[in-house]
Amino acid sequence: MHAIRVASAALLGAGALALAAAPVAVAGDVTPFGFGVEPEVVDPGDTVTVYIDRAGGGCKGHATVSSPVFDTVALPPKKSRAKAVVDWDARPGAVYQVAFTCDGVTGTAPLTIASDRPVPLPTPVPVEPSHPKGVHAGEGGSLSGTDAGRVGLGALVVAGALGAAYRHVRRPGPQDES
Repeated sequence: MHAIRVASAALLGAGALALAAAPVAVAGDVTPFGFGVEPEVVDPGDTVTVYIDRAGGGCKGHATVSSPVFDTVALPPKKSRAKAVVDWDARPGAVYQVAFTCDGVTGTAPLTIASDRPVPLPTPVPVEPSHPKGVHAGEGGSLSGTDAGRVGLGALVVAGALGAAYRHVRRPGPQDES
């Protein structure tokens, strides 16, 4: 019986820790019409096809498709597809949002700029040594990028889970009572 209590306490603690570290999910776009961009991953200068699904009747009027990496495309009521050329200055590895607007409703889809092209490395600049005996390194930066609020919240969640598990384990069972 004691092993079951310990196992459940460990699972409770692990679950609390997982919840504290999990990112918050955001609901996606809900529109009365379907839409998309093909392909979803492109190089700068490539052509993409943008489309709106008009079969379901959710988009009857004029539609516009816009993004920071190509000119706005207009789709008249009887047209559901169009082509757009991605700007040459689109950042490799970046994800841009493509907005589809029809009948006052807007939805977005991601467009990723490929990053498999070799990026030119900067030219090294010779630097004169300012520390003749070397630099004392290896101590800083261990907490860079951490948020004290999130660390504190995580510690509270873990401490609460551990406290609840301890109380659950220490509670007398039916066989302990005389």
